[in-house]
Amino acid sequence: QVQLVESGGGLVQAGGSLRLSCAASGRTFSRYAMGWFRQAPGKEREFVAAISWSGGSTFYADSVKGRFTLFRDNVKNTVYLQMNSLKPEDTAVYYCAASLRPGVLADKYDYWGQGTQVTVSS
Repeated sequence: QVQLVESGGGLVQAGGSLRLSCAASGRTFSRYAMGWFRQAPGKEREFVAAISWSGGSTFYADSVKGRFTLFRDNVKNTVYLQMNSLKPEDTAVYYCAASLRPGVLADKYDYWGQGTQVTVSS
């Protein structure tokens, strides 16, 4: 069992930065690949980024590639999403999720956090 708690969301102007954190409980955190998804009002949940259990591999959606960086600290049981050059279209609720295998499909993830709101003003 893994419990996930996101933090770090907020309101930022376009071009600004935010760092989201996802703190995990449980001693098996390092076994799990971690992903971030987001859901804007009226839209489906979409993949943002994922990282392997070791942190050695990362995957990004084309829409965030070059602007977002995903990394993890398996000692602190935390994964971080550094978001730079934010755009209004990045506005969404951001969710972290854990899976035994990394991927871009939400249904492959077994555990989810409650989400944190990111709002980017123009």
